[in-house]
Amino acid sequence: MTGPRHDPDMIRPYVRTGGQNRPSRDVRLETVLIAASGPTERLGPDARRVMRLFAGGRGGLAVADIAAALELPPSTVRILVSSLMDSGHLTSPAPVQEGRPGLDLLEEVLRGLRELV
Repeated sequence: MTGPRHDPDMIRPYVRTGGQNRPSRDVRLETVLIAASGPTERLGPDARRVMRLFAGGRGGLAVADIAAALELPPSTVRILVSSLMDSGHLTSPAPVQEGRPGLDLLEEVLRGLRELV
């Protein structure tokens, strides 16, 4: 029989997230994030690892990409990312609202589709 494992990667997710068990925002795996400004010295080790992924002017990254790069569970990364968004270190670009069809056009399309059936 072997002794207990001493693997440094065996850190529980709730330790990595500071005890949080849910993200404070609606952050999905496909959410694209970009780095904002702010000092990172006071951040925890995993939050600093997330921020290092954006170093060098790198563009936006999806939450799923961050989880894969850091080899962390996506649920843990969602919590880390939402905390970084709350502190102003990360931001998600607002979706483009221009060019969206109006309600009248959508209703007209729906009527046309119903006539085809």
